[in-house]
Amino acid sequence: MARKKIDESRRDFLKTVGVVASASASLTIAPEARARQALATLGPGEVPVTLTINGRRHQLNVEPRVTLLDAMRTRLEITGQKRVCDRGACGACTVIIEGRTYYSCSMLAIEAQGKNIRTVDGLANGSTLHPVQQAFCDNDGLMCGFCTPGFVMATVALLEKNPNPTPEQAKRALDGNLCRCGTNIGVLKAALAVKGGARG
Repeated sequence: MARKKIDESRRDFLKTVGVVASASASLTIAPEARARQALATLGPGEVPVTLTINGRRHQLNVEPRVTLLDAMRTRLEITGQKRVCDRGACGACTVIIEGRTYYSCSMLAIEAQGKNIRTVDGLANGSTLHPVQQAFCDNDGLMCGFCTPGFVMATVALLEKNPNPTPEQAKRALDGNLCRCGTNIGVLKAALAVKGGARG
């Protein structure tokens, strides 16, 4: 009989502890749950998106899963940045957003809203190339051309932060971009040729 009382008291104790723990958890989680419910659910269909690219605002409708690269190339016909690996490994789709380089194949278009996006398409001034673009031509920094837009944008970002990089600093800044043709020496020469010069 005594054994039964002990078991019952244990059961009551565990029930009480469970209720208290559950109540504490609900108090802790409730504000987070309310915050999540307050957020608007996006998708799965298309949603309106506004992108500011090279100083111009573009309004379009895309599914939330669409990347910035796809939105630019297939919806806006801004095709300077190339799709090569499509997994954030080669850098061919590099853009500058708020002064920093990003792989546009790895960023959703909806994430880029409200930010200033710069692509290789917006560098030239009419028929006059940006100094970095001209340096790539002068120093044989391109071959097939698929990686070139990404390298150009990475170089522009580097020189805007550090107008006079050392060779080691330039290599480090460009190591997120790959050239399968082997023009890395020309790319480095181009980056160093513009240092200290006009940025366009």
